[in-house]
Amino acid sequence: MSSSSSPSKHAPVPVTTASTAVASSPTSAAAQNYRSHEPPSPPPLCQPTRSVMPSRLLLLLLLPFFLLTAAAAGHDDAAARRTMEEFAGFPTSEEGKGNSSPFHVDSEGLQRQIDELASFSDSPAPSVTRILYSYKDVQARRYIKGIMNQLGLAVREDAVGNIFGRWEGSEAGLGAVATGSHVDAIPFSGKYDGVVGVLGALEAISALKRSGFQPKRSLEVIMFTSEEPTRFGISCLGSRLMAGIEELAQSLRKVVDNQNVSFLDAANSAGYMMHPEDLHGVFLKKDSYSAFIELHIEQGPILEKEGIPIGIVTAIAAPASIKVEFEGNGGHAGAVLMLARNDAGLAAAELALAVEKHVLESGSIDTVGTVGILQLHPGAINSIPSKSHLEIDVRDIDEKRRNDVIEKVRRSATEISKNRGVVLSEFKIINQDPPALSDKSVIDAMEFSAKQLNLEYKLMISRAYHDSLFMARLQPQA
Repeated sequence: MSSSSSPSKHAPVPVTTASTAVASSPTSAAAQNYRSHEPPSPPPLCQPTRSVMPSRLLLLLLLPFFLLTAAAAGHDDAAARRTMEEFAGFPTSEEGKGNSSPFHVDSEGLQRQIDELASFSDSPAPSVTRILYSYKDVQARRYIKGIMNQLGLAVREDAVGNIFGRWEGSEAGLGAVATGSHVDAIPFSGKYDGVVGVLGALEAISALKRSGFQPKRSLEVIMFTSEEPTRFGISCLGSRLMAGIEELAQSLRKVVDNQNVSFLDAANSAGYMMHPEDLHGVFLKKDSYSAFIELHIEQGPILEKEGIPIGIVTAIAAPASIKVEFEGNGGHAGAVLMLARNDAGLAAAELALAVEKHVLESGSIDTVGTVGILQLHPGAINSIPSKSHLEIDVRDIDEKRRNDVIEKVRRSATEISKNRGVVLSEFKIINQDPPALSDKSVIDAMEFSAKQLNLEYKLMISRAYHDSLFMARLQPQA
């Protein structure tokens, strides 16, 4: 991974923290209000596995918020420092070394909220399983809306369940600054993924409100629907729709999960009664927001290994997903001699190694490839596989380089099918998203804030999917 990247006005990316144990702040009133909708025996609360997130980490989200909301048309450096001083209540310096902020972040409360939200899970603690439109997902949604309402935010939801909590600014005509993430969780995941970006943002607003601050620009916290692809195989479903991707709106009319439940039926079961045409109502106009910031855990070892608490993301790698299927001839494992076999399983294994080879030969450490699913039919120890199914993930910050790898994988699949006497029955690119670059103005605000708080940080690339990847198509983001 490269330690830095040159940002462009094209798009910004999420801020990451080193620890997967970042904390958040709850209010038991929200929990009590929410639990009135729960069955009699809710699962026990998860116990934190690490220390509570330091208040300064949340201030890193809070201070850029302020910088980005206070200005109607941008600042020079001197104006930015004056703005910070007015907001934070302490003097800043040319060298970027500030004193401690008097703002109080309720770290313990934030951690308590994270633990309460983690209890809405279909798997036992400390893991979290919260699948799109499941009962636990609906519970989590009510919990988030309860906190938003307690903070006095104007709460709304769109047709697919993206949740918005807005604090109106004193100059409502200015574009709002938005932040947020997701709370859905893949099976047996951790409790911080996405959650820190939602509950952390709400605590940042709570801290601002407690200070008596009134923003010029409105602030909006977004809880995105289905960042995880678990149920329908579509990652960042809510933010993709917000970005106006027409192909997705069309595919959601007919897509089904592995239980043959359609997306529309699943949404209806969760209380989102919609007509297919309502999906277009999720689309946002470009520049709906003046900026977007996402706080997220790193989901990798780099920051923790280097002992750096903050990663400021300069770019999100461009991901692509591929489905591949081979069909050969089955047979008894003992009765068919090796030279007479057309083994679909070995074709899949050979292609998996080819993916690794092409990625390593790309010439960049920023190219990564994964065969995350490999299924064989009929799946018996004494039966030669007659069918195989692979799902491949290839990512890179350079779109052309990534696409070159995909084309090499395609050629390898064709060659393997000929050499092994099997049929390449499917090679389908499911998605091929472009990379997103963080906006310089947002990166600058993050760097300025980190220096004022005396926090060490690292400019870095994010290789994980984030909703920021698609929010970048609407406005400056990081």
